[in-house]
This record gives sequence, structure tokens and C-alpha cells, in this order.
Amino acid sequence: MSGRVVSVSITEAGRARARGLPFEHVHGAAAVAVRERWRAVDGFVLFLATGAAVRIVAPLLAGKGRDPAVVCVDEGGRYAVALVGGHAGGANLLAQQVGGLLDAEPVLTTGTDSTGSIALDSLTGFVACGDIATVTTAMLDGRAPRVVNEQDWPLPPDLTAGAADASECIVITDCSHAPRPGVVVLHPPSLVAGVGASTGAPPEDLAGLLDDELHHAGLEPASVAEVATLDRKTTDPAVRALGRPVRGFAAEALRAVAVPTPSAVVAEAVGTPSVAEAAALLAAGADAELVVPKRANAVATVAIARRARPPGRLRIVGLGPGAPALRTAAAVAAVRHAQVVIGYGPYVDACADLLQPHHEVLRSPIGEEVLRAKQALAEAGGGREVALVCSGDPGVYAMAAVALGLAADAPDVEIEIVPGVTAALASAAAAGAPLGHDFATISLSDLLTPWDAIERRLRAAAVADFAIALYNPHSERRTWQLDAARRILLEHRPPATSVAVVTDASRADEQIHVTTLTDMDPASAGMTSCVLIGTSSTRVVGGRMVTPRGYRP
Repeated sequence: MSGRVVSVSITEAGRARARGLPFEHVHGAAAVAVRERWRAVDGFVLFLATGAAVRIVAPLLAGKGRDPAVVCVDEGGRYAVALVGGHAGGANLLAQQVGGLLDAEPVLTTGTDSTGSIALDSLTGFVACGDIATVTTAMLDGRAPRVVNEQDWPLPPDLTAGAADASECIVITDCSHAPRPGVVVLHPPSLVAGVGASTGAPPEDLAGLLDDELHHAGLEPASVAEVATLDRKTTDPAVRALGRPVRGFAAEALRAVAVPTPSAVVAEAVGTPSVAEAAALLAAGADAELVVPKRANAVATVAIARRARPPGRLRIVGLGPGAPALRTAAAVAAVRHAQVVIGYGPYVDACADLLQPHHEVLRSPIGEEVLRAKQALAEAGGGREVALVCSGDPGVYAMAAVALGLAADAPDVEIEIVPGVTAALASAAAAGAPLGHDFATISLSDLLTPWDAIERRLRAAAVADFAIALYNPHSERRTWQLDAARRILLEHRPPATSVAVVTDASRADEQIHVTTLTDMDPASAGMTSCVLIGTSSTRVVGGRMVTPRGYRP
């Protein structure tokens, strides 16, 4: 749920739980609060019994496409119930989000979610229309619909099969399709509109031209995934008013594209003989087809290209240290919108609340990082939306460096790094402010880094008086490294130097042990621990480590 959400409570227990949610909160007068905000918000979290919530919202309901999501949390905080707006309103997603934040069980009663079936009306990468209820009922009853996919657009595995004589049908197409009983149409993001516009062109003139050309060609507006144009026109109000992502290309790039209707006048004006056609083809990628050649009115030009395949995207996602509250909104969106989720098994499990039936999930054991990266790049190269998940931040001892190192083998894959809260920061927050000044992070794992290199880094950080965050301090096979590091640091730091061993930072079983460098027990750390070493100026204040930066009272 990315829109505005309001939580409403009437008891002190509800008020306390509402403080754990990142939403506006209203306490008391629940009926008044909901009624006043009903048309102004995207969702409600009501700390009420479902019966009370039903009586409040029933008179306000107007239709599932217009009502906000409503989620109820019981007085004991055990359940987050999606009450109104399951798919269309986002209540199912909101219930899962609230459940993760409050450690409550999401309760979803929509047929597809409760049975683990694909929800056609919320299938990632498509816009669904048609007789969704009838086709979904057939799927829930075990009757696989016939699938017509003439463009061979990638689909979830569960949708690729179907009986040829089935009464119900799913059609995948970017063409306009008249409604028919028992037929669902899934419109893929397969079209790119290339546009050009005169300076100051009225937005309605460009929008009208695009709409007319789509209509005349029998193409579905919902399949227009993006708009492409000359780079200097990407901020033009008429282009932005089309309401789709805009991509710009330099004149040099557009000049290199062969088009059916080049213009010497355009070349003289902007440095390329084609803007609309060339931009559409360039944005649509390899083997694209120009399905609507350039059309123009007095102030604008439009051309439409069809992609041969989806543009593969790989998002390398940092899930944070473990607690759902410390996952970023960008990380949540990247996993939810993926078609394939790949990761080390426990990391995939850490985002299980985000996974839906349409997700294809690929788990792999520890030590297979290169294989995971290759899998992710291969899936994205095939036109899939892929989330490669890591704990913490993907750029800190995680998968970003591995995947980017192999990216030359998949030059057409768009790669995005989605940052997360890394263990050093989560552990530091739990221990106080031990990293308040310059600090270094050092991994004690010598599986990939020789110990003599690790030892040199420890000595350098110790001599420079950095605060130090030690990753991978201890495991079943690596039992001596932390004590060796402690002895190296004691050569340069006083025995009373403050140390915190933080295990399972931000998780329910978080443990924090503040001690000193000489008294630290290496056996107290494990694979999920981060060891924080203070500087010469670090002090323990009220049980918390504090490394001052130099500010004076």
C-alpha cells in the first residue's frame, strides 16, 4: 500500500499497536474518523472488531473500484483481517504489511489468496479486463482455462497450460478486445509510443493524436508501457501529461535508427531525421516492429512500436536486517512487483509475507552466490521481472558485486540496486551510537579473503582509531577468527575499549551484550552477530555505547 493510510483505535491497547505502524493515527470516535476521511484516503487500519467495522463502513461503500482498503486488527493483536477491497483496493496487501509490522497473522478471504491461486486482476505485468469472476471461478474449481498467447508473452507457469476445448479462456494481447462471457484479456506492456511535439504544444493535442492512432490501429491503450522522445523533450508538459514513463534519447542515437519516413525538415530542426519512429523503435528494443508509422497533426507526431519481448529487469534487493519494519518501501515494491524471486533460502523466507501465488520462487543454498546471480541474469534476460534478494544491503558483503561483475554477459538487462539497512547500522542502533564518527566494516570470513589481508585491515583500522563493525565473526567452521581479531586490536586499543556483541539485530530474539575488548567472549557471537568495537573516545552512557563526533554541550 503506497498511498495514504489512516489507523483508527478506540482502546489503549489499540493505540499502542497503532504506534507501531507508519501511518497517520486517530484515537477515539472511530465512526466519525472513518466517515470524514473515507474519500480522502487509500486505506484504513481499524483496531476494532469486524462487526463494529462492518457497521461503520457499510453505509459508505460505493464499489470495489472506488472504496478504500479496510483492514481490521483484533484487540489481542493476533490477526490483520482484510475486510474490504481485497485486490482492487489493496486490502490484502495492506493486511500482509500490517501483519508483518505487528507480528500478526494476515487473514485473506478472497478465493485466490486463500487457496494459493493466481489472481488475474492483480497479476504483475498485465492489465486484466473482461469476465474475471467467471474465469477465476473456473480456476478455483480446478478447470484450467484455454490460454491464447499469440505474442508468446512470458506467463507464470500456472497459466501456460489449459485444455484446448475449455469453455473459459484467457487471451494475452495488446489489441483491443470486445468483452465476451467467459473470457479474460490480459494486456501486456508491449507497446511503446514514440512522440514529438512543438514547443508549447497543447497537451490535449498530443494526447488526442495518440488516442486516435491507437483506436485506428485497434491497439489497447493499457498496453502502452512508456513514451519515448528526444532527450530535450522529456520534460515537455505535453509529453509528461500522457501519464506514462518517459524515456529520452540523444539525437545521435536516433539518427542511427533506420525508419520508413525520415524528414529533412526534422533533421534540420533537431539534428535527427526522425524522432517519433526512431524513439519508439529504440525504446522497444531488439527485433521491435513499427506497428503504427509516423502520424502527425499541426503540433505533434506519434508512432507506435511493438516489443518482441519484455524488457528484462533485475532488481537486487536489500531486505534489511530481518524485521519487516526495517524493510524499505522500495524493497517491498521490488519483491511484490517481481515475477521471479531468487535468493538464499533463509533470505527468501524472510520476505515470505510479500510472496504471492504468481511468483516463481527459486531458493538456493549458501555458497552458490555465483549460480544465483547467473540465474537472476538469465531470467531477466528472458524478459522476466526478477528480484534477487539479500539480507541487509545488497552492496555490503552481498549480491550486488557478484551480479554486476557478471552483467557483461547480459548487456540488455536493466539492473537496479535497491538498498537496505545493513547489519552494522541495525546493530549500532540497538547498541546506542557506537558509529557516531568515522568507522570501518571488516568481515572476518576468510573463505574468500586470505586471513593475512584481513589482519592487515584490522591493524590499519585499529591504528587509525576507527570504530569497527566486524561481520561474520563466528561460525561452526570458523571458530578462532574473532579471538584472533580481539588480540590484534588489543595491541592498539586499551583493554577497557567498549565492545557490543549484537545478535539478531531488529528481530524478535535480538540480544545485546555490552562489554570490553579484554572481557569479550568470542563464543558469545554467532553467524547472525555483528561485533562493534569502539574508539579511544567511545563511552558507555546509560548502558549504551556512544562515540562522540566532537560536538560540545
